[in-house]
Amino acid sequence: MRATLRASDRPLAEEFDLALVDLDGVAYRGHLPIEHAAESLGAARAAGMRLVFVTNNASREPEDVAGQLTGLDIPASPEEVMTAAQACAALLRTRLEPGARVLVVGGRGLVTAVEAQGFEVVTSADDRPDAVAQGYAPEVAWPQLAEAAYAVEAGAWHVASNLDLSLPTARGFAPGNGALVGAVVAATGVTPDSAGKPSPTMYRLAVERVGARRPLVVGDRLDTDLAGARAGSYPGLHVLTGVSSARDAVLAEPGLRPDFVGADLRALHEVHPVPVEGPDGWWECRGRAARVVDGTLELDREGQHGIDVVRAACAAAWAAVDEGTALDPDRVPELSA
Repeated sequence: MRATLRASDRPLAEEFDLALVDLDGVAYRGHLPIEHAAESLGAARAAGMRLVFVTNNASREPEDVAGQLTGLDIPASPEEVMTAAQACAALLRTRLEPGARVLVVGGRGLVTAVEAQGFEVVTSADDRPDAVAQGYAPEVAWPQLAEAAYAVEAGAWHVASNLDLSLPTARGFAPGNGALVGAVVAATGVTPDSAGKPSPTMYRLAVERVGARRPLVVGDRLDTDLAGARAGSYPGLHVLTGVSSARDAVLAEPGLRPDFVGADLRALHEVHPVPVEGPDGWWECRGRAARVVDGTLELDREGQHGIDVVRAACAAAWAAVDEGTALDPDRVPELSA
């Protein structure tokens, strides 16, 4: 079955009973609010949709995340936060028994999650750990990376909270956990297992926690949030307030494609029409249209702005590529909602 956009005749907040909401780029940006996020999430709760905030950040405690959200007028409890640290510790439990030694390279959030699973936290390879749990924290430096490498070389199981190469901050993009994990991989040649997105582990844990039957993933990154949704067979909404742009969505390979696309979190309260193929190869969505001709994405005369032209462009590009047409990225213009 092809990965393409889905239709929803009802607002998504009514169609789905749980939103698995990413943080950076969706609910906030660094320490700053994102326009329309607070009121949109509040309205989703009022409509009966439950929220769990799912983040690849493993350095912070759920209480800290909930506190930041609440301070941005998005009331949240620690039970509504699922971190990569919690997923990493849950992954460790699939092979290790309580009492096993785990060398933690990361912040307090990862230490707490590992201890909560009954493991003994150690800080040196000389303690002969059974596993290395590695997550991002600003204080991680060469000495901790070296201990991780020594332990992995000695046979410890290497588990990363996530493999994100970059980390969005208020000043721009900084090296993420994947970049730090890469240093250990370069030293050892051992590829780690990962618990964070794009693995669907966190989504599954969050769904099980609340007993949801119709979950929706909401994210800004195609390579993590939406890839994890595809991997776990969860419907995904791509909002254009973070890392991945509308043009990125148009060029997305099947495993990264969203089911829905919206300008921001107001998309939770909108119906989502599905584009339809019309004459001469034009894909149309509520009066906007796009098509692919000789590897070039063509848009209607109204230009590059509007969420419906983004939807039409996604449908046209994906259909063309899936049918074997080579789409030239240099001939795909920037789009905006």
